[in-house]
Amino acid sequence: MTRNELFSFPNPVNETSARIVATGVVLMAVAFLVSGWGWVLVPLTYGFLARVLTGPTLSPLGRLSTQVITPRLHVEHKFCAGPPKRFAQGIGAAFTVTASVLWFGFALFGAAQVVIAMLLVAASLEAFLGFCLGCTIFSFGMKVGIVPEEVCERCNNIWAGRADGLGEVEPGVDLIATTR
Repeated sequence: MTRNELFSFPNPVNETSARIVATGVVLMAVAFLVSGWGWVLVPLTYGFLARVLTGPTLSPLGRLSTQVITPRLHVEHKFCAGPPKRFAQGIGAAFTVTASVLWFGFALFGAAQVVIAMLLVAASLEAFLGFCLGCTIFSFGMKVGIVPEEVCERCNNIWAGRADGLGEVEPGVDLIATTR
């Protein structure tokens, strides 16, 4: 695997896989908030950093989602553009790194819990409603000119991108191999 392949992000992204990853984030966030175990921040933070840098390639949760769970689900899979999802993973990385620094670096346990609670809201929207808050922010950034259109022409209207002719994923398809 070349460096460019390693540090790539799938485009398009299977929304089913994204929602499964978000569900894993919800479970870890709840475990952290309920138990107060700071060590839960380690895999949570690593996962976001891995996904923003390499997509699902170095993320255990991403690999489980794309290679094990999603191919076994017999549902209609929809695709969306990759750049907004990568942006959303970046926001998650910022939140989890912030929470980790607050928890481990400054012993500001309550502040770290507030940050993870905010992440929990965003991840729950994705996991349970299919609403990607980071993607919406990305789209707004395109509309106001912060994000150049050439970054993702399909992204300017994230709601229109769902009927873009990308088709469905057949059960058993390796989503990592098909998006590179």
